[in-house]
Amino acid sequence: MDNAVALQPNMTPAALPGAPAPEGAAAPSSFAGRVAALPMKSKIAAGVGIASLLAIIVALSLWSNKPDYKVLYTNLSDKDGGAIISQLSQMNVPYQHADGGAALLVPADKVHDVRLKLASQGLPKGSTVGFELMDNARFGITQFQERLTFQRGLEGELTRSIGAMAAVQSARVHLALPNQNGFFREQQKPSASVMLTLYPGRTLDRAQLAGIVHLVSSSVPELSPKAVSVIDQSGALLTESADGMGGQSLDAKQLQYVTQIESSYTRRIMDLLEPVVGRDNLRAQVTAEIDFSQSESTSEQFRPNQGNEPAAVRSQQTSESNQPNAAMPTGVPGATTNQPPVPATAPINGTAQQLQAAGNVAPGGPSNTKRDAVTNYEVDKTVRVTRNATGSIKRVNAAVVINHRTSTNAKGKTTTEPLSEEELQKLTTLVQETVGYNQERGDSVKVVNAPFQVEKVDEQNLPLWKDPQTLELLRAAAIPGSLVLLALVIVFGVIRPALKAVAPPAPEPKKLDTVIADAEVLPALPDGAQPGVPMLATPMASERLDSARQLARDNPAAVANIVRNWVSKEGTA
Repeated sequence: MDNAVALQPNMTPAALPGAPAPEGAAAPSSFAGRVAALPMKSKIAAGVGIASLLAIIVALSLWSNKPDYKVLYTNLSDKDGGAIISQLSQMNVPYQHADGGAALLVPADKVHDVRLKLASQGLPKGSTVGFELMDNARFGITQFQERLTFQRGLEGELTRSIGAMAAVQSARVHLALPNQNGFFREQQKPSASVMLTLYPGRTLDRAQLAGIVHLVSSSVPELSPKAVSVIDQSGALLTESADGMGGQSLDAKQLQYVTQIESSYTRRIMDLLEPVVGRDNLRAQVTAEIDFSQSESTSEQFRPNQGNEPAAVRSQQTSESNQPNAAMPTGVPGATTNQPPVPATAPINGTAQQLQAAGNVAPGGPSNTKRDAVTNYEVDKTVRVTRNATGSIKRVNAAVVINHRTSTNAKGKTTTEPLSEEELQKLTTLVQETVGYNQERGDSVKVVNAPFQVEKVDEQNLPLWKDPQTLELLRAAAIPGSLVLLALVIVFGVIRPALKAVAPPAPEPKKLDTVIADAEVLPALPDGAQPGVPMLATPMASERLDSARQLARDNPAAVANIVRNWVSKEGTA
């Protein structure tokens, strides 16, 4: 070969082209030695980067282990809030404020424990006081003060009970308890007033209002439920008035009953016609007039005992008197007959003689007999009491609007057309049968066919950066994301360059001409060796062969060209 170099006997491996540097000039092999060889600036940068990375890792761990806070109490007064915060500080319990100080938050795992501990200390006391006022009664209190304290305690207890309802935010109870005196003939009756502050969007139904009225009336002796008035924060009276006006106008129950009747008729119409005309092609409204008047009639009829049936005997009385040998008047009519009879005389001893009346009565004369009989019979009596049922329907008015029929042809074009009179008549008949149409009571049913005006509502899709959920997610991930980004900057900007400087230097890649020259240089064959077999006994030959293999793997096209040149040169020779 033209570029072949013969290996001289006195040539050392270090003198060959591409041989490594002498051992004295090589870089330190240990990690500590390489670190010690770095400049002071690189050492400081590496230390600062490692310390910053450790600080970021600690911050992320603390952020991930941050306790979840939950509500301990809400709507606390300033006095209760200060007392609770003082107790939390003494118990070493962390706390936070939310909703502008309206809510007090503590770690979620300590909510129930803290509540029980605060309850044992009587916190929160609340803005209202109950019967605990009686515990601080002082000596020498007057009867009026004692009665006033009892009234305040009773009002506070009722306020607490009513405030425990879910829809009630706060409540106030005012009791009017007159002084009972046994010298008054007519005693005044107690009365009560309740003012409720409801949560926004909350309402009380009739059952809940009745429960509040019953609670107050049952807590005060001789308090009638009609004497309890309940109003809301807007001043609207929620209970019926006690002046008897409830019978002249519809109350809430009657209005609710009317609404139920109308809703029932409307639902019937919708359920019947929707399968025929379509779900969105129908509108129906029903108005019902309900008669809530109450009437009661009582009739009493008498009739004599008639017919073949035996009469019923109510009572029967019979009296009979008999006087035998009754004295008959005798004598000459006139003044002589009217003279009193002669006084009777009777002997002292012997049988008594028969007394004689005025005149002479012959013995064994006629007797006087008298008989009376009274019989009372039962007289037929019919008592009929009639009470008319309340809530009867006086009149029903139904109005139904049906959209035009929509049809689509084969080309996909949509057209609308009105319904025929025959179809409207059939639908009207169906509605009349549904609401129980009665012409005699003046019911009215109208079915109208008209096109519906459908307004297209453009959906306003909020962009991603304005979506509340996205903004909340970004706020939650801002701190950990910033820490992770800072950690990446420190790792790739500070720590990685320092590690590269500490790592041992990689061997420099040889040029193509040097690799070719190394591949063509072959040492002289020792004695007994066969030609054509490469000798890999020396370290230098082994390193050159590895370099050639690495070149073949990295640049196969260049190696192919070299081999082609070798083959062409040998063929030419």
